[in-house]
Formats: sequence, structure tokens, C-alpha cells
Amino acid sequence: MDLFLQGSSLLFNIPNFLYMNLGLLLGVVFGAIPGLTVILCIVLFLPFTYSLGAIESFMFLLGIYCAGSYGGSISAILIKTPGTPHAAATMLDGYPLTKKGHSMKALHVALNSSTYGGIFSAVVLLFFAPQVAKFAQMMGTPEYFLICAFGLTIIAGVSGNNLIKGIITGAFGLFISTIGIDAMSGGTRFIFNNINLYSGIALVISLIGLFALSEVLAKSEKQEKKEKVNTDLLKKEDGKLTKEEKKIIKRPMILSGMIGVIIGIIPGTGASMASFFSYDRARRMSKTPEDFGNGSIEGISACETANNAVTGATLIPLLTMGIPGDGSVAIMLGALMINGLTPGPNLFVENGPIMYAIMIGLIFVNLFMFIQGKLLTKWFAKIISVPVALLTPIIVMFCFAGAFSVNASLFDIGVTLIFAVIAYIVNKFGFSTIPILLGLVLGALTEENFRRSLVLSDGSWSIFVSSPICIVFLLFIIITVFLIVKSQLKLNKKGEKSEQN
Repeated sequence: MDLFLQGSSLLFNIPNFLYMNLGLLLGVVFGAIPGLTVILCIVLFLPFTYSLGAIESFMFLLGIYCAGSYGGSISAILIKTPGTPHAAATMLDGYPLTKKGHSMKALHVALNSSTYGGIFSAVVLLFFAPQVAKFAQMMGTPEYFLICAFGLTIIAGVSGNNLIKGIITGAFGLFISTIGIDAMSGGTRFIFNNINLYSGIALVISLIGLFALSEVLAKSEKQEKKEKVNTDLLKKEDGKLTKEEKKIIKRPMILSGMIGVIIGIIPGTGASMASFFSYDRARRMSKTPEDFGNGSIEGISACETANNAVTGATLIPLLTMGIPGDGSVAIMLGALMINGLTPGPNLFVENGPIMYAIMIGLIFVNLFMFIQGKLLTKWFAKIISVPVALLTPIIVMFCFAGAFSVNASLFDIGVTLIFAVIAYIVNKFGFSTIPILLGLVLGALTEENFRRSLVLSDGSWSIFVSSPICIVFLLFIIITVFLIVKSQLKLNKKGEKSEQN
């Protein structure tokens, strides 16, 4: 209770709420415009947080993260183009409702469900994360290595349909994390006598190249035609839900909130899985399953509740054990480290009030998202029609400014361009860049805990089976790898059959 009160006093000041609302506004814009992603938005504005305090910067980034999840539903509902991957499930019923002339109703269902899912997951985070942290305090260096190794299995979950490609890009990320001075021996690695590489490659610089500039390069090849939203129709329709409709969406909201939290806690699963799984569950439990795919408000509610319930849940493994649940949260791990906060159980011991301020703040992030959605939905709808060509030069400018601001070095801009070209080529050959990010984020932690464990045991590998927690995580890793290989073999067999047919 003391930490709760201290965290509340740290949270309740005007700058925190200003940055929170600014992040929400940017998140909705980037989420709503097809082609712009939440990861792109977080990477683009991460350098902006350097001059902010830990709570201010995290409120800003959480605003982007949560609003991005909701923003993707706007374009999915209005123009049948999901702004984010997990909004694809929302599109199944959202766009049919728009065709029937009920776009405002669909948008209101999405907003209400997103808010409920976000607040539900924030409450779970507030009460569950400190308990997980208490358990994690019993862990030592070998346990942490195995947790990091388990975290690296996330690479399989974000590798698409090709595990080998995911492993290759993940290994590349691990390699990049070794550049610079070795923390254990003090020697240098892969710096090629370049003084700029002594401290390694800053996470922000690599992220800007991998996810921001590479997107600009990819978009430069395409000329996408955009549908224009008829905002006059939105003005005519109030979109209010009847008592009966509110009653209908309650059940899928409650169920999908729980599904989203459970899936969000498991690293490497993500909001897309939560959305489609919840959609399927809601359809099976509905009294009118035939409406799904034809404009069911239950379907929209299930998807939007689930993908926003993931947001708070993904922070549980991040804050308590340093395992990022997805790409966006992996970048937030970097933001924590920039502010001198090392994720893990000691985070709650050493910085308890700040952690409680962040967890309580997540509740307010979702409340303000609801307020902004209610007041600005018609304006957000207009944003969808903004051509990406107009935004591209602004994005490039922000990319270079962000890269330069890290160390005030032109060398960093060159590194950013190199990463952009690498990401562009990698994407061309069907590789994902998310495993590179996970390798970069988890590489140093994994190596450090592995080497420290071997130093403690005089080189004996038996230290990794020296405690019940070690054995449990080893079993988790073995089971996860087995399931990954099994699913990959199934995919390969399906591919072979389709080729034969």
C-alpha cells in the first residue's frame, strides 16, 4: 500500500498526463494509417524520451502502444484495410457494418471494447506483476540465463512460416549485440579499430534503421491507392448502442479480456493470435453465429477486447523478468534501460514507486484513450485519407534527427542507413526483422548471465540444473522447442502437399 501511494503521488502531475495524451494521439494516427505501424511510431519517437523522466517517457510510450492497438481498427472498419496486423480480425465484421451504414456504431463498439480490455489487463498487471517479481527474487544468475534462453525461443513465434529464416536473423541480432567492449574481460570485439564502436551500437540507432527507414525504402516502391472516408455519413450517424446491444457484447468482452491477458503473458504469442482466437471463441458461444462475418458487434467486441487486453499482460514478463512479449515491448525494454531501470525482480525492490506509477498510469492511459476516442473519432477517420507520400519526408527527417541525437554523431546516421539497407534486403528475401530486434535486446543479458554462471561454477555446466527453478525453465525450453519443431514440420508437410496438388 505504501508503494501504491508513493507511485500515485509520482504519477499525478501535469507533465505525465500531457505526454500520455500526446502518445495516445500519435498512437491512434500511426495505428489508423495503413502502412504506418505502432513499432515505427515507438522507434521514431524513442529519442524524444531521452530528455524526459522515467515515468513521463513510459507514459508517452504506453500511450502510443495502447492507442496503436485501437487505431488499427479505425481503418479496418472504414476502408477494409487493417492499420495493424491484429485489426485484421476486426475487419471481418467491422467493414460489413460500414457497408450497412453503421460505421459509427462499429467504431463505438471497438472503442468501448478496447478500453475495457486495456483497463482489465492494467488491473491484472497492477496486482499480478509484484507477486511474480517476489517469486523472481528467489532466482540467481543461472536461472536468469535460462529465462533469457527461454525468451529467445520467442524468435520462433515471430519468424512467420519459416523457422530457419527466423533463426538466421535472430543470430544476426545476437552477433550485433557482441560488438564493443566485453563487459566480462574488458577486451574489444568486432570494432575494427573504430573508436565509434567501443560502446557498441546503440539500440535506438539500430531500431531506427531496422523499422523506420527500412519502411520508407519499402514504401517508395509501391504506389498505394487509398479509399476516402465519407465523413458526412459519420456526422449523420450517432452510433449509440441500445441496451440490448450493450448486453450482447458483455459476454464476449469478459471472455476475450481473459483470453487476451493469458495470451499476452506468454512471450512470442501477440495480439493477432489473441484477436483471432477470441473471435473464434465468441462465434462458437454466440446465439447468432450466422451474423459473424456479416457485421456482428460481438465479433468486433471480441477482437478489440482481446488485442487491447494483451497490452498490459505483455508488461508482466517484461518488468518482472526482462522478457519482452513482442516487438513493441522489446523496444520499451530499451527505453527502461535508457532510463537506468534494469528489468527484473530487483526493479520492484529498487524502483518500487516508479513501477507502481507506471502500472497505475496504464489504467489512466486507457481512460484517456476512451475520452480521445469519443471526442476525436470523426477526425481520426479523416486521418486515414492522408497520403503516405506526404508523411514520408517527415518520417525521414525524424529518423535522421533521432539517430543524430543519440551521440550527436554523423557516424550514427551512417550506421542507421546500413541497418535500413540490411532490413530492406532481409525483407525482400522473406526474412522478418523482429528476430534481429529480439537478438539485440536479449543478447547481452543472455551472454552476461551465461558467463557469470560458468565463473561461479568453475566451468561446470551442472549449475544449470542446480535448482528446481532451473529444471522448470529447462523443461519449458525443451517443450517449447519440441512444439516449435513439430509445428514447423506440419507446415512443411502442408507446403509439400500443396505443391504436389
